[in-house]
Amino acid sequence: MIDFQAIIEGISNNLQSVYDRGDVATYIPELAKADKNKFGIHLIDSSNNNFSSGDSEEAFSIQSISKVLSLAQAFGKVGDQLWKRVGVEPSGDPFNHLSLLEMENGIPRNPLINAGALVVCDVLISHFDNPKDDFLSYVRRISNEPEIYYDEKVAQSEKRSGFNNYAAAYLLKSYGNLKNDVETVLDFYFHQCSLTMSCRQLAKLFYIFMNKGKCLQGQAYLSINQVKRINAIMLTCGFYDEAGEFAFEVGLPGKSGVGGGIVALLPNKFCVVTWSPGLNPKGNSKLGMLALEQLTSKTGLSIF
Repeated sequence: MIDFQAIIEGISNNLQSVYDRGDVATYIPELAKADKNKFGIHLIDSSNNNFSSGDSEEAFSIQSISKVLSLAQAFGKVGDQLWKRVGVEPSGDPFNHLSLLEMENGIPRNPLINAGALVVCDVLISHFDNPKDDFLSYVRRISNEPEIYYDEKVAQSEKRSGFNNYAAAYLLKSYGNLKNDVETVLDFYFHQCSLTMSCRQLAKLFYIFMNKGKCLQGQAYLSINQVKRINAIMLTCGFYDEAGEFAFEVGLPGKSGVGGGIVALLPNKFCVVTWSPGLNPKGNSKLGMLALEQLTSKTGLSIF
């Protein structure tokens, strides 16, 4: 038996001595207020045993981690029709890069870059009368956490500063790959990214990707084949132009967000979430990347 609690406490202790903790994201002004000295980690194993250390109960803005959740809801709703409008290949570019959109006629390279996530939002808006409410309800049901909310301050901060996302949305619209009003799509996207929760809540939420599409309550939200595909996209595209490095160092499917969160999982074994707001130059949590590399090295558990 692996003593996960001892391992993650050891990792937390090791990281206390790290001087360079990266830089907090400032391009979304509300995120600039985060304390980069914070660090939390929470792990749930396949038997629903919970292990945590540090600031694992403190809520933070999950940002791009939410793209996996909207992808899951859209994929569950429309199935493989989704792939007619968004690809599944790594971009090799930063999350907000636009040049590929023009090269590829308005079809985003994958659903985890900003342009791809905007298309996924558009799909959900087309299929739900109240997409923001339905998405929030979806997240709460899967996690069994009714206290998860959108952070309106963060959503509005993104709306005031998200010029690159406006550019991506209008470019998608020009190619006919947004069916709804640009402002409506962006409003949903900014709210989706503003979801706020703790490491523990996020680990409960992503349990379905570790558990063949079933949540902790045993309800199925996705088929095994759908989960396989989403996990593959996380492995190849979950860290933008650092996805290869994450696969090389950590060896797990995962997703990062500029709020400092990282979620990663080993199918049928565990789901783990780290949070530390200081980011490396690629926009991924510096301490989170170090923590997860240590976790898979110490346990010998990865997909490879």
